Amino acid sequence: MDQSLNLRIVLLNPPPGVDYGIQKGRGGAYETIAKQRSIGGDLVFDFTVGLKPVPTGAEPDFTGPIVQGPPGARFLYLDIGTYAGQRDSVWSRRLKVPLRGFTKVALDRCAANPATVLETRIAGTARDGEPACGSVKTFLGWVPVLK
Repeated sequence: MDQSLNLRIVLLNPPPGVDYGIQKGRGGAYETIAKQRSIGGDLVFDFTVGLKPVPTGAEPDFTGPIVQGPPGARFLYLDIGTYAGQRDSVWSRRLKVPLRGFTKVALDRCAANPATVLETRIAGTARDGEPACGSVKTFLGWVPVLK
């Protein structure tokens, strides 16, 4: 039986006036959930994914409608601009956030305390000042924090 795992993405200082959200579904049949417009400062996305039972020594595997990719290379998308439903945006992008870098200690801490969430912090703006997109360039993993 799958467990659930509470996750949080903190998108650091994305450009203002741009919509962001989590992609639910694949291909052209997706919807953007938890949509937010950047107004300066960070955006925070809290969500839950399924966690399949993890055999001793194995990497965790995730399930659910927002989880993308094959086993061993799971990720999720943050939709940006028109991909997030913002019709007047000049941006049509996605940011690919990896579902990797989880330690057994972090997973155990979250399982033991429902007030804990695993959080990652990623840059929302590229070096050129535009919304960051593609695969996350600097990914430090997921860290347990209190909700």
